[in-house]
Amino acid sequence: MNAARSTAKPEGDITSYGVARRDATEQGTPSRTTFRDVFAVPEFRALWLAQLLSVVGDQLARVALTVLVYDRTRSALLAAVSYVVSIVPTFVGGVTLAWLADRYPRRRVMIACDLVRLVLVLVMAIRGMPLAAMVGLLFLVTLIGAPFTSARAAIYPDVLVGDRYVLGTAVTLTTYQFAQVVGFAVGGAAVGFAGARPSLVADAATFAVSAVIIGAWVRPRPTPIMAAGGGTERPGLTDIVAGARLVFASPALLMPMLFGWLAAFYDAPEGVATPLARALGGGAATVGIILAAAALGQTLGAILISRFVAPPTRLRVMGPLAVAACAILVVFAWRPGLPVSLLVLLVAGLCASYQVAANAAFVSAAPQERRSQAFGFAQGGMSLGQGLVMILAGAAAGRYSPALVIAVCGAVGAAVALTVAASSARDRRRLADSRAQR
Repeated sequence: MNAARSTAKPEGDITSYGVARRDATEQGTPSRTTFRDVFAVPEFRALWLAQLLSVVGDQLARVALTVLVYDRTRSALLAAVSYVVSIVPTFVGGVTLAWLADRYPRRRVMIACDLVRLVLVLVMAIRGMPLAAMVGLLFLVTLIGAPFTSARAAIYPDVLVGDRYVLGTAVTLTTYQFAQVVGFAVGGAAVGFAGARPSLVADAATFAVSAVIIGAWVRPRPTPIMAAGGGTERPGLTDIVAGARLVFASPALLMPMLFGWLAAFYDAPEGVATPLARALGGGAATVGIILAAAALGQTLGAILISRFVAPPTRLRVMGPLAVAACAILVVFAWRPGLPVSLLVLLVAGLCASYQVAANAAFVSAAPQERRSQAFGFAQGGMSLGQGLVMILAGAAAGRYSPALVIAVCGAVGAAVALTVAASSARDRRRLADSRAQR
């Protein structure tokens, strides 16, 4: 192995959609990893704290802009579009910019992205800024966040080895959901009491702190492609096509990615949260509570599935949980009140915890020198799907009940999830048969 890559996780024996199984004694780690083992790694703590701050700030700003658009226009469609503008650019950035984290040192990429986003969000907070300009700036903020997310995801396997990486993935996903809970809940209350601009300033501050943390506690590493012996040619359309081919040609990458993309359906309530809150008789604070319910469920679910469910079982339950995460939303067809609606969203979030297994499997199967591009493509596709579904849901909510729209999205998602789960099961049987014949 190249000395410059000595901290990277080797390919190992890739099984069951890319989960790398390596001998624990060889890695010097205990057979049963705990959260304490993961947080004992200083670099992981730094990345974790930076993520927590950034996501809380992002959700706070997202709620602020969505409520601001709806209050000024009273349009469910425009409110959904403004929310989607904070998500869809991840697709463009993931496909076209994720290569930056493979062509340049990933630590440097993360710091640069934080500083650029800091400036853009501060501009958004200028008094008198037109609504259209704020939406456009938010588009750029999200676009630039794509290489940051890809770089961070690609660094984790270098920081955590063996079972620590799998549990670390659960921690990062749990942190993301927990930060959403805090950001959404605080965002709804903050907008209701203080207004949108203070929320945007707070978001900018989180980017500044994140850059300082990464610069101080994440150690520099060589450029991934150069460390792997790659060339120095400039990337272009060929690299983008090669990244797509890498993902679609490998079942170890394709199946976890498809499971991840199902989030577009069970996340549909986020796109109509504001009109749903109004239909339930609530205001900005209710929007935050609705958005926080599913995130809270995913936080609890990620902890449970990573700590108490064995790795092989996690892979087997991905299909049933993915179907359930969408199907439970059909309950909205009966237009429940706020307590039942929150419970349904909480259960959907609990079932969505299967993303822990899907995420760990995908990143583990990706080659180290192209890990950022593979992750960026997968994340970008997920964001595109989320954006399209949310826009359609927002448009439909202008004519129909938001609860009915959510129920339809859940039903369609359950049907798609059944198809993906069936294909996943066939692949597992085929893999088992091929091993039995050896």
